[in-house]
Amino acid sequence: MESKARNAEAHRNSSQVYRLVGGKTSNLVIEYTRYPDQGIIYYRLGMGIQFKKGSDPRFERAVKAAKSADTVVFFGGMPDGFETEGDDRPDMELLGRQNELIEAIARVNPNTVVVLNTGSPVSMPWVDDVGGIIEAFFPGMENGNAIANVLLGIVTPSGKLPVTFPKRLQDSPAYINASYPGCREVNYGEGIFVGYRYFDKVETEPLFPFGHGLSYSQFKYGNLALPKKVKRGKPIKVSVEITNIGERAGAEVVQLYVHDVQSSLVRPVKELKAFKKVFLKSGEKRKVELQLVDRSLSFYDPHKKTWVAEPGRFEVLVGSSSRDIRLKKTFELV
Repeated sequence: MESKARNAEAHRNSSQVYRLVGGKTSNLVIEYTRYPDQGIIYYRLGMGIQFKKGSDPRFERAVKAAKSADTVVFFGGMPDGFETEGDDRPDMELLGRQNELIEAIARVNPNTVVVLNTGSPVSMPWVDDVGGIIEAFFPGMENGNAIANVLLGIVTPSGKLPVTFPKRLQDSPAYINASYPGCREVNYGEGIFVGYRYFDKVETEPLFPFGHGLSYSQFKYGNLALPKKVKRGKPIKVSVEITNIGERAGAEVVQLYVHDVQSSLVRPVKELKAFKKVFLKSGEKRKVELQLVDRSLSFYDPHKKTWVAEPGRFEVLVGSSSRDIRLKKTFELV
């Protein structure tokens, strides 16, 4: 069998799936065009067994095993090399029948924990049906030991999401500004409204917000303190008391966002300007100190072609994520 894979016009990458017959030789011919700014050309070959929907015997075996188990730990995600820089994923879905399998397992065993090895957000239609979710990203060779320590309670999880997880691809701020997958030119039409800033501006609820992360413990926020008036150019000291009110030792990432109440130009609803991770034993209380500087309150004015910190009211919002704000206070920049 002779096959040809050609780069599509305005598409740097091309992939094809071919059916091979056991015992027979197959010839593969690859034709390509090298763009002037393309420094590296490489090829990847992968093999796998494909089953028609409803005919995979492993699917039924997995569901049967889950039904009789006390707890199910489902490891899902993307294969090696599927997610990479400079290449688009076709969608936000887990490959193959993973979502379908998770939903089937969760129906017969609600004590299901899903561990995801993904490098970016994925859709989770089963999010309300499983007992827990661990987003492991790609931690490397110690992945197994790290996840085992978290699942067994040896380590209290304390990670926070560095990105917003949308419920669907259409909610992404870049969705209407680029043709995914394979667009060679991306128009960053969302401007400064990237990530959580976009979701706040259009009042869209994400699947999981920026800065989100659960723990085996609980943390109470209190006594937010900052000056009422600040002279421009002077640092602003902000303090808040964090108490571990849970039964386990753990760490909390205190996040400080700023809202410019009286800006002359359009600005995000709030912007992350400081954060600090604090480790607390059960029952321990600690004062966490954060600092804002003049640049923390500034925005770039394209008309003046410089950074500007305008006098006026600012709101300080402190919380556990961009959508879990615990305390607020205002001050005036004079």
